[in-house]
Amino acid sequence: QVQVVESGGGLVQAGGSLTLSCRASGRFRTRDGMAWYRQAPGQAREWVATRTRGGVPAYIDSVKGRFTISPISVENTVTLQMNDLKPEDTAVYYCRYGELAWGQGTQVTVSS
Repeated sequence: QVQVVESGGGLVQAGGSLTLSCRASGRFRTRDGMAWYRQAPGQAREWVATRTRGGVPAYIDSVKGRFTISPISVENTVTLQMNDLKPEDTAVYYCRYGELAWGQGTQVTVSS
């Protein structure tokens, strides 16, 4: 069973930066990739970024050049560095370990 925990959310002004962290732990037999999703109020959850094990990152077009997902660490941790944040980035950000488990989410609020 996999447990996923996110941290690092908060309130930031437009143009500012935040770094989110995610760690997967527990007993699991695979070495899946990890991904970030987000969900704004009244919106469907959308994929944001993915890091595959030993691979290159992929991003939704709207965050390319602004967000960076780290390589997966030995401790099964990834970070999401978010720069030049915009009000439309406001959402609950969720981390996913492969298709096995979701975290509870961390709130990111960007004020204008």
